[in-house]
Parts: sequence; C-alpha cells; structure tokens
Amino acid sequence: MPELPEVETVRRSLLPVVLHKPLEAVEVHTTRILQHKTVEEFRELLLGRSFLDLSRRGKYLIFSVEGGWELVAHLRMTGRLIFYSNPSIPWAKHTSAVFSFGSQGELRFEDVRKFGTLDLVPTGQYETIKGLHTLGVEPLSEEFSPEYLLKLLTGRRIKVKALLLDQTKIAGLGNIYADESLFQAAIHPQRSADSLTEEEIERLHGAIRDVLELAIANQGTTLRDYRTGFGQEGSFQNRLQIYGKKGEECPRCGVKLEHRKVAGRTSHFCPACQREQP
Repeated sequence: MPELPEVETVRRSLLPVVLHKPLEAVEVHTTRILQHKTVEEFRELLLGRSFLDLSRRGKYLIFSVEGGWELVAHLRMTGRLIFYSNPSIPWAKHTSAVFSFGSQGELRFEDVRKFGTLDLVPTGQYETIKGLHTLGVEPLSEEFSPEYLLKLLTGRRIKVKALLLDQTKIAGLGNIYADESLFQAAIHPQRSADSLTEEEIERLHGAIRDVLELAIANQGTTLRDYRTGFGQEGSFQNRLQIYGKKGEECPRCGVKLEHRKVAGRTSHFCPACQREQP
C-alpha cells in the first residue's frame, strides 16, 4: 500500500496539472470505487466544476472542488492516480475512473485489485470516512514533536512497531518507513513502547522525519505497483536499508538481517544493531 511519501509525491506531481480546469466528462468503470454516491450523483456533482486545490491527510488525497465539495481518494493496495496530457492514449485495462479536462488531458484512477476508493463529501465533513476522520498527527508537522512522541509512548506496553503503524496516533506511517525509521534509530520493533528512554525517543523522532523526507525527495518507493502522478517509478527502493532484505548483511554492522511478524506485519531488523532488550 502506498504510504505517506508515495501519496505526497502523487499530490505534488498532480498539483500543477489538475487545478482550475473544468471537468468535461467523468467516467466510472468500477462502481464499487464510489462510497455513498451513485454514479449519477457523482457525475452530476462534478461535471463542469474544477479542482481548486489538492491536499494530503495521512494516506488520503483530498481534492477541493468548486461548490463546497471535496473528492477524497485512497489508493489502497494497487491504486494509481495518473495524469495523461494526451487524452487519446488508450485507457489501461484496470482503469476504474476517468476525470476528463477535454483537450487539456485526463486524470485516471487505475487499480488492478480494485480496492481503491473515492468519496465525494461536503467540505470538511469526513465523519462518513472512518479512516480519515480518526487520523492522528502528521509526522512531518510541527505538532509531531519529540514531546508528543514521548507522551504517546509513555506508559504503553504495546510494541513500538505496532504503535507506529496505528493511524489514529501517527498518520501515514506504514510498514516500509516504520522499519526503516526503527533501524535508523537502532530500536527493535518488538520493544515495548514504555521501555524506550527519552534519548531513544528523541532518536526515533528524528529518524521518522529524516526517512520520510528522504523518501519524498526520491519520489517514494516502487516495489511493484506504485507510480507517481505522471506514471513514473519512485527511486527510494534503491536506498532502503533493511526493508525486504531478510538474510542480507546489515549495512551498518554486517550481521545477517532477520524478520519477524509484529502487529501482523513482516518486520525487518538487525539483531545486533536493534537489540530486543534495552
């Protein structure tokens, strides 16, 4: 699933090309992509209107629409939002929805597994979008401070990896970047959250920010499906330290990397650099 850096990269790539262009046609080929709106309602509310802005919250993309509406997109496992400047290019086989700007191009939602979603809601009314409505703090915001992370971890016996993946606590952080951040901070993913020292928490806070910012600068991680808003692969997969590298040597100490299920997700770590016991 695309995580914060991938979704932010899509936002940044689409921002210059999809705003202030009236929608001349809206096609929905996979009806289950729509949440709480029929195809007819969806099309009627969008036709002739323009996107005014494009923001991100966690792993959600939010298009501000003329008339007091917001189009909320979630890519889920294999979704892609790609802008085609040449609308005559044939649609991909797994195209779920198309937003046409006439001769100025098309924005297409492509999704092999068809789990992606589109919600059209009045501006700011996210109550019907449970995952968006309950999101926690953005990890690149000022609100996400070392003090916030300390308060979040203090007194909690949950595994630190599980807490990092909890979207109601930290928005947008997923399996790839949790593993990479914990490795950079030299913290084992199975450590109890309340076992971390203030120094370790400070280190983890810095690692999360550093990893996310570097991933964004490299346009995200393409392991298989993810593409930017222009259909290009990211390059952060070439800079991953441990994710997906089980059995390989630790880039820091040379010990063989291991993996283990933590919070239902495969977690990669170095048994020497990231000791299970503090």
